[in-house]
Amino acid sequence: MAKQDLLSIVEKIIALDSQMRFASIIDLKGNIVEGIMKTGKNSLESQHQEEHFCKQVSQRRKMRKEFDRPLGKVRYVHVEREKVTQFVIYTSRKTIFFTMEPELTIQRKMKIVSQIKRIAANL
Repeated sequence: MAKQDLLSIVEKIIALDSQMRFASIIDLKGNIVEGIMKTGKNSLESQHQEEHFCKQVSQRRKMRKEFDRPLGKVRYVHVEREKVTQFVIYTSRKTIFFTMEPELTIQRKMKIVSQIKRIAANL
């Protein structure tokens, strides 16, 4: 998939809600292939910390695979922190990682996850 197509996907994701903070597409090695911080939002991590986190996302994806047979494939991972909500969605060849403000209702968060799955269905 062309870099411009990946940028378009990330732009659509970040535009889903005003409470979005950061959206990225990560390859299977944990490299950020495209990412956008929402205009007006400040990163809570340094670029080095963000890159390190994404490498760990890739490692955890590999670790979770060993449970796919008995439990089924992971649909998404949701981490609720004091300052930020983090989501990881697996597609066949890429990983979508995005953050948002924690104040959103769980119903709104689940709607956003569903929208992102549709947007990223071809990754």
